[in-house]
Amino acid sequence: MQVREIKRAENSGFCFGVKRAINKTEEQIALSGGRTIYTCGPLIHNRFVTDDLEARGAQIITSLDEVEEGDTVIVRSHGEPERFFLEAEAKGVNVINATCPFVSKIHALAKDARSEGYQVVIVGDRNHPEVRGISGWCNDEAIIVATVEEAEAIEEDNLFLVCQTTIKKETLDAVASVLEAKGKQMTIRNTICSATADRQNSCVKLAGESDAMVIIGGRDSSNTRKLWEISKKFCENSFFVEKIEDLPLQKLEKCNKIGIAAGASTPECVIEEVIATMSEIITEMNMQDLMEDIEKSLRLPRVGETVNGKVHQVTEKEIIVNMGCKKDGIIPREEVTLEGDQKLTDLFNEGDEIQAKVIKTDDGDGGILLSKKKLEVNEHWGEIIEASENKTVITVKVVKQVNGGVIAAYKEVSGFIPLSQLSDKYVENADEFMGQELDVRITRVDQKRGRAVFSHKVVLAEEKQKKLDAIWNGLNVDDVVEGTVMRFTDYGAFVDLGGIDGLLHISEISWGKLKHPQEVLAIGDTVKVKILSMNAEKGKISLGLKQTQPEPWTVINETYEVGQVVEGKVVQIKEYGAFVELEPGLDGLVHISEVANKRVTNIAEELEIGQAVAAKILEIDTERKRISLSIKQAMEAEAVEADEE
Repeated sequence: MQVREIKRAENSGFCFGVKRAINKTEEQIALSGGRTIYTCGPLIHNRFVTDDLEARGAQIITSLDEVEEGDTVIVRSHGEPERFFLEAEAKGVNVINATCPFVSKIHALAKDARSEGYQVVIVGDRNHPEVRGISGWCNDEAIIVATVEEAEAIEEDNLFLVCQTTIKKETLDAVASVLEAKGKQMTIRNTICSATADRQNSCVKLAGESDAMVIIGGRDSSNTRKLWEISKKFCENSFFVEKIEDLPLQKLEKCNKIGIAAGASTPECVIEEVIATMSEIITEMNMQDLMEDIEKSLRLPRVGETVNGKVHQVTEKEIIVNMGCKKDGIIPREEVTLEGDQKLTDLFNEGDEIQAKVIKTDDGDGGILLSKKKLEVNEHWGEIIEASENKTVITVKVVKQVNGGVIAAYKEVSGFIPLSQLSDKYVENADEFMGQELDVRITRVDQKRGRAVFSHKVVLAEEKQKKLDAIWNGLNVDDVVEGTVMRFTDYGAFVDLGGIDGLLHISEISWGKLKHPQEVLAIGDTVKVKILSMNAEKGKISLGLKQTQPEPWTVINETYEVGQVVEGKVVQIKEYGAFVELEPGLDGLVHISEVANKRVTNIAEELEIGQAVAAKILEIDTERKRISLSIKQAMEAEAVEADEE
């Protein structure tokens, strides 16, 4: 192998719009308090990112039919049609708009153009979500073209051209040229994202000076696929790579200069991992080739070979082994597993038969470097593979920080934990994890290359899910449970039931009418609520507070009777009378004739909303749920009592 350089394109990886969408999603996950949030379609075209977000509570939906009132839905960077936002508002869904600002600008252009009488033409892929979203802002009346043949078929005039942000400039120019040749009146807006153009230009430049190009990104990513198509024009050896396993290492071995480019939906950690893997593997292959050449020339045991010999000498620092060849074998103290205060002289004696593994054919002093620990590694690799197949948890120790994560050791086997897999929370750097022992799952194993990837986050997620499952299993519909009010929305309050939030809708808080939950509740209040419904699949629990108290009409005869003078508050004024609230859920009507000891033509001149009044109960109709009241008779009764005194 003669690889001398791996170079990355200047513009590669997440664009502004994608970063913004992911940041907004992560903010909502942090604010959700464990409640599921939703993205309408994949947030970006990269399954590693979307799988990670889904594991953290951001589920993918395909339409608003899959969510309910009060749910939070994030609009991805590609945007959605105008009708999506109208439907969400009507349904009471909380929308977080993460549409790329450049795409939002196209929405405005398309909408304005249509209102001004233009025929909107979108140059792009009609199946791409961004194009479908743009069309939805001009009432789905846009003409969508992707080729000059489709442009030839346009008969309409007075055209307004916009384009998908990720298309190639030559595609827009070709379509515009065809329409111009047809004599069409048109206005052209080049809405290709500058970041896309910069990314493509830097890819062209690097491809022209490289022996091979590796394009990193999701298979469903339009802009990554275009990068690959562009790269192939300038570099025949261009390879589309979605994950490390896709790397064509044998073909890359023959190249002196390798270029790296990545699409707008490719995370930085994936790019760095691919580059690090290539560098590491290429270096390992170069070193291994060199070692094998040396071993062949000297006819000595090869690196990695297991050898047998006799102990010639033992000191506190090393064991010298006679292997029956030109050089002696040396086993340093560091390459033997010792427990506590054990010494080499406690375990080995001169003349002992010994087995070890060659780790270097020259230790610098003319000996062959051997290791007892490396023999044990094979056994430990077996444990790693078994744990991976059985999906069991192992314990590792974090020993070293590297780019994009940490190295963790399982006995004599080292593995990689990406930063994103160290915790179920965002980790900016791994300082706090150094030296810690973590329970992990094994997500990838490649023993031939000596690589293993671990995840602590998966274990934490499983533990959290077990706790949530235990809480769910302990709850049943109609149970009355105690919870804590955590936060408010205009439509209700969220109550923590010991690890799971339930929604206490505003209509279920009081038997009376409320404008906002804060009229009767406060953050931190401990309340007893009734479970009205449960949906474990969506992680939703509906609660009721008023159900823990009798409905006023069911016990009205225990509290009120005809002739009784009661206190109340004016809550509504009509032309024919005023409604007085005696208690939440129990209103009585004071007819206009019963307001005062005089003729009243305008009740608003006598009473006002919120005014406290005394009224006499004239009638209680439990079947029709109506109470008739009289303010003037209450005043008369009060006057009589005063005279008697």
